[in-house]
Amino acid sequence: QVQLVESGGGLVQAGGSLRLSCVASGSIRSHNAMSWYRQPPGKQREAVAGITSSGYATYLDAVKGRFIISRDNDKNTVYLQMNNLTPEDTAVYYCKRHQQEQRTWVDYWGNGTLVTVSS
Repeated sequence: QVQLVESGGGLVQAGGSLRLSCVASGSIRSHNAMSWYRQPPGKQREAVAGITSSGYATYLDAVKGRFIISRDNDKNTVYLQMNNLTPEDTAVYYCKRHQQEQRTWVDYWGNGTLVTVSS
């Protein structure tokens, strides 16, 4: 089992920045990818950004140029730097770890951290 703990959410004004962190612990495997998802109020969860163990990153179009995903493999931590936030970024942000265990891939989720952007 893998445990994921997110932190860094909070209330920020439009145009501001926040940095989310997600620390993984437990049965860590080297072949993995980590992602950030978000679920706005009343909407479905969507993928925001992902990063492989080698550092290849992908982004939701709506956050390109504003958000940066990064990771520290030594600390088993993934970050999401969020800049120029807008009210549309308000959501619960979840961390996901996708890792290979034996012959299959398994997903683990954190409990989420709330980001609220005021106008």
